[in-house]
Amino acid sequence: MTLQQLKYIVAVDDFRHFGKAAEACGLTQPTLSLMIKKLEEELDIRIFDRDAHPVTATEIGRKIIDRAKMVLYNADQICEMTRSEKEMLSGPLKIGLISTVSPVLVPGLYKYITSDYPSISLRIEEMLTQTVLDKLRKAEIDMGIISGPLNDPDFLEIPLYAECFFAYVSPGHPAFLQESISAEDLFSQPVWIIKDGLRQISPEEFRNEEEKSYERFFEGGRVGILIQVVNDNGGLTVIPETHAGLILFSQQACLKPIVDPEIKRTISLVVRNDYIHESMLNVVVDAIKKIIPAKLWERVIRQDHLKI
Repeated sequence: MTLQQLKYIVAVDDFRHFGKAAEACGLTQPTLSLMIKKLEEELDIRIFDRDAHPVTATEIGRKIIDRAKMVLYNADQICEMTRSEKEMLSGPLKIGLISTVSPVLVPGLYKYITSDYPSISLRIEEMLTQTVLDKLRKAEIDMGIISGPLNDPDFLEIPLYAECFFAYVSPGHPAFLQESISAEDLFSQPVWIIKDGLRQISPEEFRNEEEKSYERFFEGGRVGILIQVVNDNGGLTVIPETHAGLILFSQQACLKPIVDPEIKRTISLVVRNDYIHESMLNVVVDAIKKIIPAKLWERVIRQDHLKI
């Protein structure tokens, strides 16, 4: 078994086609097929179902491919350790982040990283928290940006900043005339969420949830959609503090602080424990420091009343 053979099976899995995988690997299709066939014979299993269209991995093949990705990732890490600091700040950088930080962070990450480090090929993708962690485990992304604390021994978690939440209230709602809204009052009435579709969560449903977290109720939700729904249909929703600056000046009066207690979350940068590219971590952290106000960095917390 060779690293090259592992690269071949990962390529076939990516393209779901032997011909396209061979082209990407710079081989002829017969050569690629032969190398994979030798690996299958060595392991005495079938990695791919060649009768399927497109080509798919067998059950055991899927486990081998996932493990191959981690082996290739660790092999690349060894190569990284031998490169100079300048050389390390180049090449692909894949980041997965949750949708509720995307509008705040993505524009700035592209602005600062691509301008200051043009040799870095940045690729950012929105995904659910669990997908971020799954892709990190499989070494399909380099870093994740999620709501912490994570408390998972498989990952290194770097708290970045902490932010409060605001209620976004339509002008026709009784709470619009209040200067603030208590956390108890907030969830004693229907609140617009995005989970299993766009809907209003009832007070009973919120009280019955074992884990009353923002992430559970706003899974994959886009804050802008929730604001527009409130504008068009009335009611209220909850948005992170960093989104307040993205709201039109004419809508600022709709924002109400949540108090008794304040509802907060910590945003963290997460990598695998075996990630050794410290200089690349610093690039991302420095970029986020330019995006996020200093006051949010200064109040980093480890436990949140509510997380997203």
